Amino acid sequence: MRFILLSFSILLCLSAQAQMFPHGEKFTRQDTLRGTITPERAWWDLQYYHLEVTVDPDTKSLSGKNTVRYKVLEDANRMQIDLQTPMQLSKAEQDGVELKIEHEGNAHFITLKSDQPIGEEKEVVLTFSGTPVEAVRPPWDGGLTWQKDSNGLPFIANSNQGIGASVWWPNKDHGYDEPDQGVLMSVTVPENLMDISNGRLIKTDHDKAAKTKTYHWEVKNPINNYGININVGDYVHFGEKYKGEKGELDMDYYVLRENLKKAKKQFEDAPKMMEAFEHWFGAYPFYEDSYKLVEAPYLGMEHQSSVTYGNDYANGYLGRDLSGTGWGLKFDFIIIHESGHEWFANNITYRDVADMWIHESFTAYSENLFVDYFYGKEASSEYVLGTRMAITNDSPIIGTYNVNSEGSGDMYYKGANMLHTIRQIVNDDEKWRSILRGLNSEFYHKTVSTRQIENYISQKVGINLKPVFDQYLRDIRIPIFSYNLKDGQLLYRWENVVVGFDMSLKIYVEGEEMILKPTQQWQSVDVAKKDAKVTVDKGYYVGTLNVSGN
Repeated sequence: MRFILLSFSILLCLSAQAQMFPHGEKFTRQDTLRGTITPERAWWDLQYYHLEVTVDPDTKSLSGKNTVRYKVLEDANRMQIDLQTPMQLSKAEQDGVELKIEHEGNAHFITLKSDQPIGEEKEVVLTFSGTPVEAVRPPWDGGLTWQKDSNGLPFIANSNQGIGASVWWPNKDHGYDEPDQGVLMSVTVPENLMDISNGRLIKTDHDKAAKTKTYHWEVKNPINNYGININVGDYVHFGEKYKGEKGELDMDYYVLRENLKKAKKQFEDAPKMMEAFEHWFGAYPFYEDSYKLVEAPYLGMEHQSSVTYGNDYANGYLGRDLSGTGWGLKFDFIIIHESGHEWFANNITYRDVADMWIHESFTAYSENLFVDYFYGKEASSEYVLGTRMAITNDSPIIGTYNVNSEGSGDMYYKGANMLHTIRQIVNDDEKWRSILRGLNSEFYHKTVSTRQIENYISQKVGINLKPVFDQYLRDIRIPIFSYNLKDGQLLYRWENVVVGFDMSLKIYVEGEEMILKPTQQWQSVDVAKKDAKVTVDKGYYVGTLNVSGN
């Protein structure tokens, strides 16, 4: 999670503005190499990683190998691998032959010597080492965190959603391609510590001479690069079996020894989360790899099947209610939010980081759905409306494509309120639920674009919602329902909107419900009372302007 608590600001400007606001950033060649499906990436399809890494807490260094298995798609022999300085890619080998590496910043181009027959699977072995970037304010700035617990033992973890997995290990660091056959992680740590990583622990090797242990964790499902993680510490374990939609699910919890008692109480939210989200989104996407909640030395992140937790064993967001309604203190924010990413981020993953809203908007919205499931629709509505105070409307939610550029932090709660608005348009909660579940079925274990998500929802709703997505994702203005009540007629239209915006709207005239289909042209409808009170349903994230002054 890369949540930023934003100050309250709702922009309702009526002055002429560009409909699609430019970001205005300046991008470098390194941004392009990182953010583009380059020719050196496009010709090979990632199949499998075997990541072997030794963690040295004393020197804050990592060393190891990554075996990359891939399928040849096109006739080519030059491969791009990413590893960020000060980490070093010292060797690349294929079929026992050392290969030439050309280094260009964080991108490394390897020339392969053996034939690359289309359709065949091949492997490259990468050797790396170094002292990776240390996270100053994880998880937002990204890198490795090297701390100690209250007993003075090392407490180490990575968090690298924005900065990229290549901050600590060599890989194909772009969202579009995931290892279809999964990952094996072999992590070597001092013998008095444990490593907890993604998937299931298949074996542990003990080297008594070196005084180390190697933990082998296997992921059978595709996994995004930034979701691969290490967690090193003096962990203790407890767990439970959850009877879910696909059968029995292992739910395992790893916490520092000193926090076991608190964790057993606080982590009661985990099976509640699973119950609510399987209801709304469908079966947990990684039964084969289990579900884990792992204490980390930072706030938390959505590492696939190894969700990290650092919320001080308190409800809310570090004890605060981000909605200001009281409902946010009914659950542990990190358990609910970060676990929601198992469906939106880990199951459905963006192809380009510019579409990061697919992860964060749906997952911020999942908080509201958790409240809905356990406390009812009115409570959930209060919660999601309360989060509007965090919206700034200062830049578009969608970032710039092909340069590794995220969009605005509004991808959290503006995105959540956009989805809540669409729920009002659908006006059928079971249909809306079927759409959310359908997304996780249609795009199961896939990387996607915004357009794919937009088109799917529009198709299932039966309405062209492109103008709605354009308004909330690509523009910074909030739609304004402008109306004039005169002589028993209600005149109305949309203002402050993109061309073609025609979103339906539920209003109340003297408490009587009406569904309107405003456009940017004035329309009218008769009302029974000349001075009738007009209100807009609060579920829609729009502004209201009474131009009659009544």
